Amino acid sequence: MTLPAPARTVAARIQETGGHASGFDYLRLCLALSIVCLHSGITSYGMSADVAIFQSDARPLVRMILPAFFALSGFLVAGSLERSRSLFMFLGLRVVRIYPALAVEVLLSAFILGPLLTTVPLDRYFTSHEFVLYLCNVVGDIHYYLPGMFGANPLPNIVNGQLWTIPFELGCYIVLAAVTLLGLKRWRILGPVFVVLVTLAYLAVTLVRHGGEIVPVPGAINGALLIATFLAGVSIYLYRDKVPFTFSTGLFSGILAAACLGYFPCGDFFAPIPIAYFTVWLGLMNPSRKWLRGADYSYGIFLYGFSIQQAIVCLIPAAVYWPVNLSCTVPVVVLAAAFSWHIVEKPAQKFRNVLKIWETNLLAWRLPALVAQRQED
Repeated sequence: MTLPAPARTVAARIQETGGHASGFDYLRLCLALSIVCLHSGITSYGMSADVAIFQSDARPLVRMILPAFFALSGFLVAGSLERSRSLFMFLGLRVVRIYPALAVEVLLSAFILGPLLTTVPLDRYFTSHEFVLYLCNVVGDIHYYLPGMFGANPLPNIVNGQLWTIPFELGCYIVLAAVTLLGLKRWRILGPVFVVLVTLAYLAVTLVRHGGEIVPVPGAINGALLIATFLAGVSIYLYRDKVPFTFSTGLFSGILAAACLGYFPCGDFFAPIPIAYFTVWLGLMNPSRKWLRGADYSYGIFLYGFSIQQAIVCLIPAAVYWPVNLSCTVPVVVLAAAFSWHIVEKPAQKFRNVLKIWETNLLAWRLPALVAQRQED
């Protein structure tokens, strides 16, 4: 009797692609541009467009954009965690990846874009409480307003609406660090356990807040479930030697994720795992890299897209029509993302060497103490 061949796993697919599947790079770029497309409607027509988009036939797809971003991040970050010798190095790498580009974008918005477009005198602009609060965005304390900015836009006053996800991204790393301290590298079961725990925690909060009823979220998926989706991506990486990599599983996961996000009343609570698998399945595709040229513009597109769209709507009256908005925005956003990558993000990676030195010194300081403690035990 011939036994059936074992199913190809995610780990096998990672090995086939040399550990650098180009699908993740293309997926990041497509998701970032999708966010710009989504915001073209909102910045052109205001919040009424947001409601219309998320209640349209495209609802399953537009609601999948952000969780797919978080699932992708979870899968790739889990690899970074596994390769890091210490939690210090892992968190340091996250800081280097996120904060330099975020800080530059916030400062450019506050000190260049704001003074150029504000409708209030500059002395009032720079001494305003709103201006000071806006600078807190540099450290992830998110504020959306600058004095006298975009008051006449269809979406008034908001400068950087997309930054609402930053605290949840930071929350993902904090939760992952905490689970790592609990023993994630030893007990990988903690990954899916915390997917369930975070989801149940959000369910409990929802029930308490709405008097025992589950009220469907009309817009984007809730931030707590973004964290659960991130952890689902982490879990797939941890169980990559067990999770199958097949076309049928990928297709089924995509359909199930779309159904959960678009049609099931309580579907959000079941969406993290199928979204994560569908995202990883797409990411492990390996098309030619000839269009990438070694650059990752996705984070820059995310950071600069919204403020540039608001500025274009402010300066070009015809941009209140979304096709004009989008056609004017995309080239400028891509240029801004190129600036961010080549001038800020890529040079910031040199701090990895500094982190390695600090990590070596930290481990050298801790090692004798750990050896002495074990000898006493």
